Amino acid sequence: MSKFLARLASQTTLVADGATGTNLQKRGLKPGTPPEELVLDQPDWILDLASAFVEAGSDIILTCTFGGTRIRLRESQYADRVSEINRCAAELARQAASARPDVLVAGSIGPTGVLLQPYGPLSVEEAESAYREQVQALVQGGVDLLLIETHFSFEEADAAFRAARSVTDLPIVVSFSYDRGVRTMMGVKPADMIRHYKAMGAAMVGANCGTTLENMEKIIQDYASAEPAFPLWAKPNAGLPRLEGDVTVFDISPSQMAEFARRYVESGARVVGGCCGSTPEHVAAIVQAVK
Repeated sequence: MSKFLARLASQTTLVADGATGTNLQKRGLKPGTPPEELVLDQPDWILDLASAFVEAGSDIILTCTFGGTRIRLRESQYADRVSEINRCAAELARQAASARPDVLVAGSIGPTGVLLQPYGPLSVEEAESAYREQVQALVQGGVDLLLIETHFSFEEADAAFRAARSVTDLPIVVSFSYDRGVRTMMGVKPADMIRHYKAMGAAMVGANCGTTLENMEKIIQDYASAEPAFPLWAKPNAGLPRLEGDVTVFDISPSQMAEFARRYVESGARVVGGCCGSTPEHVAAIVQAVK
């Protein structure tokens, strides 16, 4: 049994990490620069952030590979080093996780940024090939599980799932982003999503990013109503972003985030954490609330 599945079987609540992009922006990531480039340019930034989440109490930390497919990195200066980026990102997360023997590393797999046919120009075969390349490198880097996150359509998430399963038997978590209240931008509902990926063999499903903390609670409740007792993942933003000059600000405090994390656990979530705007301080408060 994998380490992740063993932790799920223990029925304990696990805490994931917080945001990658918004925290790297505070460190100096320039607008328009893919965070994945920092894996090669500023690996100490990536290691420091992951280590801060481990110190805050995260049980699961994510790799800096959300946009790590060759499709999403096609205009990057490192478009020809996609496998290296993913492998090194996993190794950096693995290094940070080593500070505590029980910390798990999840390989982050986000959307390609291009819609699949018939809604866009990307073929299923092209998407699967890109995801397969990414997953192979993440596995080589030593991840414990794979996280297909912030997806919004069955077509692309299925392509990522099939690609992952074709190269590894590591547990797969699928997390959709519901930016239309309790629907994704493609109209997917939580009940349909959980049934779909349970049938495909996902170890866990959930939601991340999205809109408000209140909407995330409704999504978790919809999941739990549709498939009682199935493991759920909840990683919301620290509120809705707003601009102060050129700076993006998230208003939800660590204590507010922690209170909702407790409510998500009461509704059925087994893993809770934060997405955009959430800091190590938010994670530390979540740990105190749910542990």
